[in-house]
Amino acid sequence: MIVDCYTHIWDAVEQLGRCVPSDGSQAPFPPPLPDPLSASTSRHLAAGEPVDKTIVLGFKTGYLDAEIPNEKIAEFVAAHSDRLIGFAGVDPSDPKEAVAELTRAREKFRMRGIAVAPAAQDVHPSNSQAMLVYTAAAEQGMPVLFHTGVYISTATKLEYARPVLLDEVARELPDLKIVIAHMGYPWVSETIVLLAKHKNVFAEISWLLAQPWQAYQALVSAHQFGVMDKLLFGSGFPFASAPDCIEALYSINHMSHGTNLPTIPREHLRGIVQRDALHLLGIDNGHGAAPTPPSADRSPDHDEFLL
Repeated sequence: MIVDCYTHIWDAVEQLGRCVPSDGSQAPFPPPLPDPLSASTSRHLAAGEPVDKTIVLGFKTGYLDAEIPNEKIAEFVAAHSDRLIGFAGVDPSDPKEAVAELTRAREKFRMRGIAVAPAAQDVHPSNSQAMLVYTAAAEQGMPVLFHTGVYISTATKLEYARPVLLDEVARELPDLKIVIAHMGYPWVSETIVLLAKHKNVFAEISWLLAQPWQAYQALVSAHQFGVMDKLLFGSGFPFASAPDCIEALYSINHMSHGTNLPTIPREHLRGIVQRDALHLLGIDNGHGAAPTPPSADRSPDHDEFLL
């Protein structure tokens, strides 16, 4: 099974609020912001091949006046429930509203996790308000994905993006499944230590593959630290497609060709692609049905990524 743990959709650039620079400038990483049509639902489905299950993330930040509505995510997911799983975007800066939205997303929309972005929400990730939200998520069996949010806007708070700040969350809520987006870039080393320390902490690799040298170093470090089994696949759509990211991942050892640099065993790279993230995160049943198993008549285009 291939699970893409990090994708977004949106209808209009206005939904991104102050996440988009007012002067029209673009940060060099991640890749330049796609136009609204590139983040459409139709393109999302096309870019999702050969993935079996894809997590679609909501996003909300009052601080940056941005919201990709959970209703929109839920509608899209419900129309393709055999392939998609929804995570609600919640803003912990208002814990009462965030817990209510979390409960509504779980009970009404059947969403299976939540996504927060402390750096983009002006929230310390382990303050008492945020912990109330995570506690509610843990009680309802909903994993929490943490955006690093470093490159979203110049207004983001870098001091709230560091993965090490999640150590308290992982300690206090050992039953809460935590996913750190983009391996916590640029603080990859902090993420790797957390992966080794806590059984309930995982990391997905989207955005990293846009920078092959950074991705190579991160994956070598994860391999040497013995935490490759804690890494999950993510494409980062609409910034990239799943097939392109899988190809880039399998090509990562090209960085070391002709050198004495270490390589990453191919079976570990394959493990990231084929890892059953839904089982690890405790959301095996998707929208109430078991995840769709790989079909016996998969096309060669699908199978080539499993070699």
